[in-house]
Amino acid sequence: MYEDIPAELRERVENVVLNRRPDAAEGLIEIAPKYAGKGEAAKGPDLAWRELPVNERIAHALVHGLDEFIEVDTEESRQQHARPIEVIEGPLMNGMNVVGDLFGAGKMFLPQVVKSARVMKKAVAHLVPFIEAEKNADTKPKGKILMATVKGDVHDIGKNIVGVVLACNNYEVIDLGVMVPAAKILEEAKKHNADVIGLSGLITPSLDEMAHVAKEMQREGFKAPLLIGGATTSRVHTAVKIAPNYEQPVVWVKDASRGVGVASSLLSDNLRAGFLAKHQAEYQEVRERHATKSAQTRMLTLAEARANKTKIDWSACTPPAPPKLGLSPLKNYPIEELVNYIDWSPFFITWELHGRYPAILKDEKIGKEATKLYNDAQAMLKRIIADRSLTAHGVIGLFPANSVNDDDIEVYVDESRTALRTTLHTLRQQDEKPPGRPNRALADFIAPKSSGRKDYIGAFTVGISGADELAKQFEAKHDDYNAILVKALADRLAEAFAERLHERVRREFWGYAKDENLNNDALIGEAYQGIRPAPGYPACPDHTEKGLLFKLIDAPKNAGVKLTESYAMWPAAAVSGFYFSHPDTQYFAVGKLGRDQVEDYARRKGLDLGVVERWLSPNLGYEPED
Repeated sequence: MYEDIPAELRERVENVVLNRRPDAAEGLIEIAPKYAGKGEAAKGPDLAWRELPVNERIAHALVHGLDEFIEVDTEESRQQHARPIEVIEGPLMNGMNVVGDLFGAGKMFLPQVVKSARVMKKAVAHLVPFIEAEKNADTKPKGKILMATVKGDVHDIGKNIVGVVLACNNYEVIDLGVMVPAAKILEEAKKHNADVIGLSGLITPSLDEMAHVAKEMQREGFKAPLLIGGATTSRVHTAVKIAPNYEQPVVWVKDASRGVGVASSLLSDNLRAGFLAKHQAEYQEVRERHATKSAQTRMLTLAEARANKTKIDWSACTPPAPPKLGLSPLKNYPIEELVNYIDWSPFFITWELHGRYPAILKDEKIGKEATKLYNDAQAMLKRIIADRSLTAHGVIGLFPANSVNDDDIEVYVDESRTALRTTLHTLRQQDEKPPGRPNRALADFIAPKSSGRKDYIGAFTVGISGADELAKQFEAKHDDYNAILVKALADRLAEAFAERLHERVRREFWGYAKDENLNNDALIGEAYQGIRPAPGYPACPDHTEKGLLFKLIDAPKNAGVKLTESYAMWPAAAVSGFYFSHPDTQYFAVGKLGRDQVEDYARRKGLDLGVVERWLSPNLGYEPED
């Protein structure tokens, strides 16, 4: 802890680091002999704190995330109190209040807070039998917060982190898990008399599900505030699409560090009115800005957008043919091969430590904690590789293909191109572009059937299995820190697996870039030929295309990955997408869609317009009819 550095030493070091005085170096050298040989490397962990009174030892253990002695200290404190519950309400909560204050002040970081929660849970677990023996477990929490990942969505890392932080601040958290239907959320909220309801989701269909939950809460007369969180959520979407469905407060929570402040304000008699007044004014401004921006965006007709498609001279281009067509399953892929392909920057963002790897490890403010977290991750990876607790399965498919009717891609059974495997459907940018910029669709990068050129498309799915089972083992030991660490690493390994397979496709399976030799930074920077866009992401935002992809390569059988009713992949640590080889391909965002394109898209897919509008809801450039 920064605050634990002796004031004199801290000042002299800051003088050097911040270059505050011309004699800074001399000042540091002057006091250096006082601290010589006192580092941990010189003499091992400092256990002087073990001489403190027991309640101070408990506070120290909580603040520093030290669980080695917590059960012994908790028992000693229990024997000094009349009732075991007093240990929770007294020294344990006092210590956690310090943790909450330090986190709120930016003097502790999320990994430290989660370690503090591990200490707290082990202490409480020791006390539970004694509390149950008294048949009295009232701990007077600040409030009850019910949390759930909505129906069809399997992602829970962010939700779990928010829950840990709230629990550290003396809120009772009721976590319903993942894929929770609206009816179950409302039923449990009534059962527990929840003060606040929190919804989480990662995939875009979850946004509509959250709006549905809000409508149901309104219909059933709920009064509890609704908190919205998750990677695809935003202040704009919450204000425009969710909040209008529920007359009680609906608040977007960007990350765990803000969750406590929002909950505290909503449940405080003194703070609530001021918080809501500011919140409602902000959301009204967001809605007005959104309406103005939407009105100012000029949309082309679908015909105009197609006329401005990506210009590729197919007569001068011979698409590369893969040496082998069909499926290539890759079962039990060696995880040790994937480690070098990990992009670590998103891993730190998961823990709310923002910065690019490896520079983050030397960051002046967060470098020390980032390094501890990185070292813990490396240790966990070694364990995973040694005991094979996680497994990696994947499948690649390469097929003959041509584009048809501007925006569709026909995928053929074989090179005769007479029988169809499936037809993929792409969407086209429809907002007016500056001169010289096309309105792109993914179909632009596959040779048109009319060109006479034989082209190809690839598809893949990769998944990392076992993370949930391993995380549950840690949770059973009251170890949220390692449970979250395992899931975060599984996500990174899935992305690394996708990166590694794409490299092998370019160099081996498809072979159009045999001489490619890129380091990991270049791979992360996408300095290669071709792209691997995923259904549900900006270039192809329709999640239902994932169903066609999974059927095309039989992902459940070959990669051990299946789809939920909302087209989320299970296990959650999974990646899927298509492979495009043309050198002009690039990632892009489809953006807002006009009614004419959505109607045409529904016709091409053979689906009801209302169904398509629901799946494309975040991309609609118009208000659909009820």
